[in-house]
Amino acid sequence: MGTLVRLRAPLKLSCSMPDELSLKVSFLAGVLFVLCLFVSRYFRCDPMLDAIPTVGFSDPILSYFSALQFNFDGVRMLKEGYQKTRPGLFKIANARRWMVLASGSGPIEDVRRAPDDVLSRMEPRREFLQSKYTLDFLNPGDSYSTDVMRSKLTRDVATTFKEIREEFVMAMDDLIPTREQEWVKVPILETFQRVICRSTNRIFVGVPLCRDHDYQTLNLTFAVNVVKSAMIIGLFPKPLKLIVSRMISNLPSQIQQETEFIRPMVEERFAKMEEYGEDWDDKPNDMLMWLMSEAKGVERSVEGVARRLLSVNFASIHTTSLTLAQVLYRLLTSPEYIEPLREEVDAVITEEGWTKSGIDKMHRIDSFLRETQRLGGLSLLSVTRLALRPFTFSNGVTVPAGTLVSFPASATHTDERIYPNADEFDGFRFAKLRGSKEDTVTSRYQSASPSSEHLAFGLGRHACPGRFFAVNEVKALFAYIVTTYDIKFEEGKGAPPEFCIAAGRFPGKANVMFRTRQK
Repeated sequence: MGTLVRLRAPLKLSCSMPDELSLKVSFLAGVLFVLCLFVSRYFRCDPMLDAIPTVGFSDPILSYFSALQFNFDGVRMLKEGYQKTRPGLFKIANARRWMVLASGSGPIEDVRRAPDDVLSRMEPRREFLQSKYTLDFLNPGDSYSTDVMRSKLTRDVATTFKEIREEFVMAMDDLIPTREQEWVKVPILETFQRVICRSTNRIFVGVPLCRDHDYQTLNLTFAVNVVKSAMIIGLFPKPLKLIVSRMISNLPSQIQQETEFIRPMVEERFAKMEEYGEDWDDKPNDMLMWLMSEAKGVERSVEGVARRLLSVNFASIHTTSLTLAQVLYRLLTSPEYIEPLREEVDAVITEEGWTKSGIDKMHRIDSFLRETQRLGGLSLLSVTRLALRPFTFSNGVTVPAGTLVSFPASATHTDERIYPNADEFDGFRFAKLRGSKEDTVTSRYQSASPSSEHLAFGLGRHACPGRFFAVNEVKALFAYIVTTYDIKFEEGKGAPPEFCIAAGRFPGKANVMFRTRQK
């Protein structure tokens, strides 16, 4: 019999709104939303879009059925449009506006080169997250936290590796207490969220705060509450959004909690900065310190730093833990890869030890992750932009302002012209390509390397700024799991089905059996 590992306290992943009120609000909002959109879509139709082929209905009213269908049939719809038009353009209805999907190197280059004041990267994100009402503390013109992730976090991946590994090893030992030959049943998504939150915050805020259970819960639930609040607020017309946000959101109280958690550290560090300037003995080298050093004006306060820290955690924890869960599920459905992966990791560790340079030499581990992203990933779309002004592609087609422009990542990743046997999982596909004639650039087939053929992290100057840190963390933890544990699904059970919410793709929940690796 296996032992079920329970986390210290269940994650509270809900907004603080009673269920009955939530249902009433959602129903009323849905009616208002649909009525408003029927009218607005009819008057918003633009003849520029008529020349672009449509997947689903193109009629202003019937297109709402296609928008609804995309929520549960997006993979098929994107593939249909991609196969009929590549290279080229097609469109699919969105609940609020039309999406124009582009494929082929020409359109990708067009979008990549477009200035931000023509095709905006941030506006689709703000609209999805209803940022004005959920993350209103983030100044749209101030991207210093993104700059910190792109520069300091990436630059220090090697120097912080030892601390990250130390923390995730301790976290795994705490949450998965295996004993000799005994199997332990582990709720994998919840466990990985805790492990990633703890190891990531070892570099963000250090010890002991990263190990505080309540601090972890705060950062885990903040991201979920932002998304849930945004989904409800998005149902309402603009005049009601602020009122609704104040009724349902507990985000202000969570910001206050974060402020109190970090207040002693921030006040002490600001005092030292005032006394010694930017350098002093034993100055911490963590995300908190980097944010404090870059903060200006109103951001240079305890609450300002707390808000930025929450936003960085928001961008880091769930995407990394969900990716790790996808990788583990894929390994368990393809157990023939376990021994070859162990052989590689054991050989590299014998030569290099648990170091960043050692992780870089684990080509099979890296390939397995990249191939999992190719056939899975966390989004059906990539490089999504909102046209702030009419935008003309190099093929002469113009899309009007207010149109979403994106790339069908899921369809691109299963294109037989790019990937032979594209629908089959080949865990070492990219390891075999390293050193081949096609590998003209050393890093071309690495997991953190975006390209027009592999869009998991976006593309160009706006590619995910924290991807090097995240990939290193996933690879190190995956390598540790492979060499430390025997793993399997529960008897008679397999990988849980994935599910999609709009363009998001998520792994399902499952228990995984762990025991100490039997030599």
